[in-house]
Amino acid sequence: MSGVAVVFAYHTVGVRSLAVLLARGVRVALVVTHQDDPNENQWFENVAALARLEGIPVIEPDDPNTAAVVARVAACQPDFIFSFYYRHMLGAELLALPCRGAFNLHGSLLPKYRGRVPINWAVCHGESETGVTLHEMVLKPDAGAIAGQEAVTILPNDTAHQVFQKVVCAGERLLWRVLPALLAGRLQREPMVLSQGSYFGRRRPEDGRLDWQQSAWSLHNLIRAVAPPYPGAFFAWRGGTMLVWGSHYRGEQAREEGGPRLYWQAGRCYVDCRDGHRLQLTQVVWQGEILDQSAWFQLWGSEACALLPVPVREENGL
Repeated sequence: MSGVAVVFAYHTVGVRSLAVLLARGVRVALVVTHQDDPNENQWFENVAALARLEGIPVIEPDDPNTAAVVARVAACQPDFIFSFYYRHMLGAELLALPCRGAFNLHGSLLPKYRGRVPINWAVCHGESETGVTLHEMVLKPDAGAIAGQEAVTILPNDTAHQVFQKVVCAGERLLWRVLPALLAGRLQREPMVLSQGSYFGRRRPEDGRLDWQQSAWSLHNLIRAVAPPYPGAFFAWRGGTMLVWGSHYRGEQAREEGGPRLYWQAGRCYVDCRDGHRLQLTQVVWQGEILDQSAWFQLWGSEACALLPVPVREENGL
């Protein structure tokens, strides 16, 4: 037994998950996606392109919960609705349409890291493991019964993008494994225990500001959580903004006490941090140019530079 599905999808996860459904014999009657944000770095794959290649109708509504979209989905008479990295919440009318359930693929081991950008948050918090969860969709976000999970490791110097690539593969494996039982009506579910997890919201570019009062490990986690293709970490420098696109952590002791202090040694850029450890900054960027030791010395000399704390914000946000 296969079934008819309507798929709400976006991003590379959406592309790979749609491909698994088709390979498992699911008849996808409609793909709902959304247009790309022109202000966002488009480094990921396009769901609409795959759907059109497969001859599947595609719509790109700004709001999936309008009467017109609900009617279009209802006309497909879906057995299932799937959501794969689709960025809008589905309302009660949509979730009530599939006769065999609505399922979402989420990029964490739920109930941990419910909500937005779970991979970035997991890396930012220094987790050693994350994964992907297939769960039933309910009105509360990321709260329905768990239908399956697949874990991946986060190595100490993995960036969020590298972890994302692992999660894409894990999602593909998970769907391939559970779909036969799901389509046959034999898949077991486990209740989601929300009290054992956490919920996180959207990250903003401003959240990439480095606070040099933190430990080397915490600074490293933030840098790799927002490294390209994400906006990147940054700090105020000589009247401008210095970007930090990469770091490498080895647990080394600081060269000198009393940091934070930035310096170059043997062609590498380091920060002696407040906790007595040092962190290598593998890519520092000034005015669009990646700096090496020679360029840095030409601009600011060879002396170690003290790093200032993040200024306290006033209540009005200024």
